[in-house]
Amino acid sequence: MYSILLSAGWPIWPLLIISIIGLAIIIERAWYLRKIHIFPKGSLESLFGLANAIADGKKLADAQISAVSTLSPVGSLFACILHEKATGSSANAAFEELQAVAQTTWLKLERYLGALATIATVAPLLGLFGTVVGMIEIFGSQGAVQGVAGSPQQLAHGISVALYNTAFGLLIAIPALAAWRGLRAMANQRQQECEEFTRQLFKKLYPSSSQGTDHQ
Repeated sequence: MYSILLSAGWPIWPLLIISIIGLAIIIERAWYLRKIHIFPKGSLESLFGLANAIADGKKLADAQISAVSTLSPVGSLFACILHEKATGSSANAAFEELQAVAQTTWLKLERYLGALATIATVAPLLGLFGTVVGMIEIFGSQGAVQGVAGSPQQLAHGISVALYNTAFGLLIAIPALAAWRGLRAMANQRQQECEEFTRQLFKKLYPSSSQGTDHQ
């Protein structure tokens, strides 16, 4: 592997760096967006149990509501509804506050995905840059500039730089693009599930309201 990196020349190092960053993002997001992580076992049952208690007129301690926000990465969204209902906020006020919290929650689900998309876009360009560097070395080896006999070793190195960088650029871009699409789909799925649970919770706490959370 080290010999390949040497043959590819210095342009391969930026590609190597972004490949490590991309791999770290893919692993972190795949772990983060697992359904069991977003909705831990028993968390929804506990949430709706608290909602039923509030709907029955029971007063919850602030610590109980605060605990909901720590149950999962989207817990703050559910805690927001409970807090607004517990403090006597109207349906309109609760819905506006919920929308603001939802925007922050969706950003958590989509974190780093923009960087991964950038890596998928930039990798082929860096590979092309390495190809150009290799072509420059090839022309230099032919004495195009100084009019002297070319060096076979320099010619071979220029070809290696051109081909390796092109291959590495594509090798990074294709999996990064596929991973970005897959993780984007996972994030959208988790968001839709959050919206559905939030809508059910909102209807339970504000049954007389005509508003819902479908258009967050």
